[in-house]
Formats: sequence, C-alpha cells, structure tokens
Amino acid sequence: MLLTVIFASLVLGLLFLLFIPQNNIYSLRIFSLLFSGFVLILSTILFVSFDFNNSNIQFYTYFNFLSSENLNIDFYFGLDGISILFFVLTTFLIFLCVLFVWNEKFLKSYLILLFLLELVLLLTFSILNIFLFYIFFEFILFPMYLLIGIWGSREKKIRAAYLLFFYTIACSLLMLAAILYIYSVTGTFNLEYLSFNNFDFDTQLILWVAFFLSFSSKIPMFPFHIWLPEAHVEAPTVGSVLLAGILLKLGVYGFLRYSLTLFPEGSLFFSPLVYALSLVGVIYASITAIKQTDLKKIIAYSSIAHMNLVVLGIFSGNIIGIEAALLQSVSHGFVASALFFLIGMLYTRYHSRLLFYYGGIVHIMPLYSFFMLFFTMSNIALPGTSSFVGEFLLLGGLFQDNFFCALFAGLSVVLSGAYSLWLYNRLSFGNLKSEFIKKYDDISFKEFFILISLLLISLFAGIFPVYFIDYTHLSVVKLFIFINSLYF
Repeated sequence: MLLTVIFASLVLGLLFLLFIPQNNIYSLRIFSLLFSGFVLILSTILFVSFDFNNSNIQFYTYFNFLSSENLNIDFYFGLDGISILFFVLTTFLIFLCVLFVWNEKFLKSYLILLFLLELVLLLTFSILNIFLFYIFFEFILFPMYLLIGIWGSREKKIRAAYLLFFYTIACSLLMLAAILYIYSVTGTFNLEYLSFNNFDFDTQLILWVAFFLSFSSKIPMFPFHIWLPEAHVEAPTVGSVLLAGILLKLGVYGFLRYSLTLFPEGSLFFSPLVYALSLVGVIYASITAIKQTDLKKIIAYSSIAHMNLVVLGIFSGNIIGIEAALLQSVSHGFVASALFFLIGMLYTRYHSRLLFYYGGIVHIMPLYSFFMLFFTMSNIALPGTSSFVGEFLLLGGLFQDNFFCALFAGLSVVLSGAYSLWLYNRLSFGNLKSEFIKKYDDISFKEFFILISLLLISLFAGIFPVYFIDYTHLSVVKLFIFINSLYF
C-alpha cells in the first residue's frame, strides 16, 4: 500500500507542477522542496517499516490492467534487502538535487524532469516484471538526455547526450530480444516465477551475455565506459550527481536481481571474464584519473574504478563480497554525489573546472575545504567513513575467492589515494591564484545543508555499518543459497 502511495504521490505531484506558472519561481521552489521532502519522508517510513528479519519480497503490490489472453503484462512491485537501499538513496539524492537547482533557468522544466526521473527510477528498483523493468530501465535515458542536452555547461553537450543515449540503448537491444525469448519459452514476465525456471546451460550462456551487455554499459565496465566521462563533463551538476549516485547503480542492481538470479550457471561460467574486465577497468580508470586536469573527469574516472571494484564483489561468489558490493554501491552514491556537488559549487562561482586555474582555496573558502577534505578522504576509504567498510569487506570477499585478483584490486586503494590527494593538494593549498579567482565566497547555507547531510550519513554508515548490513543480509543469504543450490 505504501509503495502505491509513493507512486501516486509522484504522479499527482507532476500533474500539479504542470499548473504552476513558469514565472512564479517562489511557488515552484516551495512546492518542489516540500513535495520532494514528502516523498523522502514516505520512503523513510518504508525503510523503517521494512522487516530485515524477513528475506521475502515486502510491500508487495499488484495491478492487473494490461493483461490479456495473448499478452501477460502484470504490474508486480515489491522490495527486498537488495532494492530497499537503492530506493531510499534515490529519494534522498533527488531531494538534495531539487534544493541545489533553485537558481537554474527554466526551473519548471528542470523540476518536471527531476520528478519524472525519480518516478521512473523508483519503478525500476521495485518492479518484478522483467519486460516492464526493461521499459523503465531504458526510459530513464530520456530525462537524462534532456538534462544534459538542455542544461549542459559546454558546447559538446549535445554530443555527450547522444553518446549517452545511443551507446547505452544499443547495448540493451539484445536484452530486449532475450526477454522476449524468455517470454516465448515460459509464457510469463514474472521475475519470481522465472527465478525457479532453470534454463539449460547453453541457453543461460546466450541470455547471460545479452543481459551483461546492458548492465555493464550502465555501470560502466571496461570497455563500455567511454560515454561516462563525456556525459559527466558536459552534464549540469545535478546530472552528474544523479549519474554517479543512482544511474550507475542500475547495472549493479541488474546483475544482482537478474543475471545472478536467472542465469546462475552462466554467471559462474563467465566470472573469469568479468574478473578480467573489472580488474583492467579498476587499474586503467585509476591511472587515467591521475592524468586528468578537468575536475569532473577526475571524479568520473574515479567512479569507473570504484564501480568496477563493486562488480568484482558481485561475482566473488560469496556472501561477504555481495554484501560489500551493495554497501559500497550505496556509499559511492553518497561520496561521489558530494564530490560532484562540491565541483558544481566551484563552477558556479568561477565558471571553470580546469585544475590549472585553482589553488589556495583553503585561504578564502575554509568551510568548503573542510568538506572537500572529508569526502576526499572518504573516496580513498579512510576508516570511519562508509567507503572504508565497503572496500574492506569487498577485498575480504575477493580474498576468499581469488587471492591474486584481490591483490590487484587492492592496488585501486593506493591509486585512489594518489589521484584524490593530488587533486585536493592542488585545489586547496599553495598560493591563491588571484589573477583567476576574484570572488571570495564560501559555501552558502543551502550548500552547507546539502553537504552536511551527505557527510552525516556517510559517517553514520561508516561507524554503524551493521545497520545497513542488517537490511541486506538475509536477502543476500537467500540469493547465495539459491544460486548454490543450482550450482551443485
């Protein structure tokens, strides 16, 4: 029932937003903030009401209004420990994004796209129908395409928007063909039913590859990562926040919910390939980040490295690795989002993201420098932050499966320290470049609220990680037992 209320609220909110005049900025700001806050409160109630001692799908919702004798498309919704964290993360980041964009041009259109994106993301993380999952999964590209194409900051924004759209949708066409094949064989799109339908080995291999291409391009894994740095650089600040904080998690969610569940033997067979691609992605992205001079590109390649590390945890084949991958995904949502917010705040003031023009920021923006230091340390997994717990457990899970892979993956911690500390040192210390920096303006109250919210939740997840692990544990154990029952 609560899921239905959230979806209905978002639809009604979008409709109400259409009737607010575009020039009534004050009403748009107040309504959007209250409305996004209301959805966040509802999702928090959902989170608190979630029974983490129950591994089954909860808040089950069913609608039957598109089914017919020839086509079985039912709307099944529900959440378990794998999806609940992504669900709440989405509402939390959308609320912060709404607050951040108050001064944007064409505010009404901006807010409509943000709420539409929130609705589709929440549907994607809760749908239990694989065909509708594909529809929502791909529909997310449309609002993101418009966000980058309209509100992007540089001349290449249209190219970046097309690159995002065509690169990711092309990789998903095989998944659509695979879904239609599954329906032709089983007669259903219901994920719960399909999880007990054991396809033969050869079929699993083909279907796994089709799903893999789609999910790997969203994460993105090497070599499907080419679109991400360009999209980040050209996107507005909230576009980068949503890309790093939520959209990259769609691939993680897809691997856990579909690839491992529907094609366990295919996942086991291709795990060496996944390990090889992920390890190359981790090392390559980390080294490439060191060479960048654009602030956004540094964090973009950092995101590629961290998400490829998450993929290693997913395919580690043990409970610790999978739980760590989930926790690290959520942690990356907090940390990467905060770093992109921080870069956006600098760009708003000085209209440049080139590192050459910055230096000595600590002298004029001490509060900004404090937040930058905290999230830089969190990005390199400093103990006490959420990233430390995720990476420590993830490497522990890899050591259980493959010592040499864990050893090479551990290099990412060293390399992330190299590019993160280099970035912070160049940005904050040294002499102030007064010939470029004319405005001495530390963060505002609005910006402080955004950053302190992300800081507190990152600290909480780092000090009390068991609170988040409790939500995921039984669902991960259930998935692990299910997979192993089919393996052996």
